[in-house]
Amino acid sequence: MAATANVQLDGRTLTLAQLAQFDREQPHFELAPQARENMLSSVATVAEVIRSKRICYGINTGFGAFANRHIPDSQVVELQYNLARSHTCGVGEALPEKLVRRLLILKANSLAAGCSGIRPEVVDALLALANNDVIPQIPAKGSVGASGDLAPLAHLTMALIGEGEAMWRGEKISAMEVPGAAGFEPVELQAKEGLALLNGTQLSAALAIEGLYRLDNLLRTSVVAGAMTVEGLAGSFAPFDERIHEVRGMHGQRRVAQAFRRLLTASDIHSGHADCDRVQDPYSVRCMPQVLGAVWDTLHHCAGVLEIECNAVSDNPLIFGDDVFSGGNFHAEPLGFLCDFMAIAATELGTMAERRIDLLERRINPNLNMFLAREPGLQSGLMIAHVTAAALASENKTLSHPASVDSIPTSAGQEDHVSMAPWAGQKLQNICDNLEHILAIELLAAARAIEAQAPLKATAEIEDIRSVLRDFAPALRGDRRHDIEITAVGKAISRGDFIAPLADATELDTFTRH
Repeated sequence: MAATANVQLDGRTLTLAQLAQFDREQPHFELAPQARENMLSSVATVAEVIRSKRICYGINTGFGAFANRHIPDSQVVELQYNLARSHTCGVGEALPEKLVRRLLILKANSLAAGCSGIRPEVVDALLALANNDVIPQIPAKGSVGASGDLAPLAHLTMALIGEGEAMWRGEKISAMEVPGAAGFEPVELQAKEGLALLNGTQLSAALAIEGLYRLDNLLRTSVVAGAMTVEGLAGSFAPFDERIHEVRGMHGQRRVAQAFRRLLTASDIHSGHADCDRVQDPYSVRCMPQVLGAVWDTLHHCAGVLEIECNAVSDNPLIFGDDVFSGGNFHAEPLGFLCDFMAIAATELGTMAERRIDLLERRINPNLNMFLAREPGLQSGLMIAHVTAAALASENKTLSHPASVDSIPTSAGQEDHVSMAPWAGQKLQNICDNLEHILAIELLAAARAIEAQAPLKATAEIEDIRSVLRDFAPALRGDRRHDIEITAVGKAISRGDFIAPLADATELDTFTRH
């Protein structure tokens, strides 16, 4: 990634659009001057708490169920190291580097607000990891999304103090190499700092934001695939008429219908069935603006909440001037709800796409052969490709069961209600993975259906998309294995290769308020 201008973090002004840009470019992050002042003020409050012998949670007490245990002044630093080491309990595969990079920025920005009693130089070290592309190894599993994402953030903290591992320049480096690669000395934790680093919802937020970004792309791809299916089925353009959607009034519905009208302009196929006797198309075709529009509305809502969360302080306790308050901002319920909401939306995109694949393969358009085979019977065509889509769609239905309605008490009942937001975010990624492959199969089927109607052509916009598709999957001449091309098209979907006609479609923009 090419480096860009400096970006100052102040704990208040980070946006989703900026984070999306950070995935494509590598700016140099630094703390804003005012953030440094605010942080130093909170550090002074921590020092005064210790000097005055005030009892404040996490500064001079134990943690969780040990909150009633007073810690003498001589051990308040050891307390922070013990916290980080004992909470380093994550398991499973390491989080993707992109997610960890985003987590670093979110964590630094939250601490920059100056409510956590942590020194600026500790946050400088966090930013040094991001700026030098030193990516701490953080296992994906081990957080229940309350009291912060404790285990994952403990692994992050261990990298700061020279006791954790990281990836750098494509290789895993050892604990003591991490600070050197990032250009800082191992952080020496002070009072409250281990807790400030561990408390927070940044893993949950990073996962939710990733789900939002992916679904923005997948919604656009669903419009493209759905429009191709309309042409493949020789379906009606009438359900996308502006007047239908104006009288319903749903914001997302109107915008999605407008996007369909971008793609379904005029075509030989459409003109060729002007006098057909098919009055209405099935719901999975006719109701795409209504269903995909509801997905747009969902993403729009989620974007608004996540924009707030980008600048949220989710530590505990929090410092306001001379006051120190214990609260519950670390509880990730808002993020759990969002991930579950997006999971339902993504599952519905896949369910509808699977139904459209079925329509393409069972001769709703009488000009097509069963399963889009050239020689039905001798050949099976895309028969089992549909079965794969059905399997993935059903898997997504199970995965979309909300994680946030589950809770399991921990810490001897002190932490007796948890959000399960990290799991909600992780299974959202699984759903998106499956959805990419379902849409890949729909694109392949729809392209084959359009080609079967030659010499008639689809709209120019759709013909362009079909041409891009054929770079990954040659036209079907006879039976062949389909797994390689499904995977290739799925990866192309992930990159956004099929949404060029909608790349500037402001009607589908989910990251700004309209």
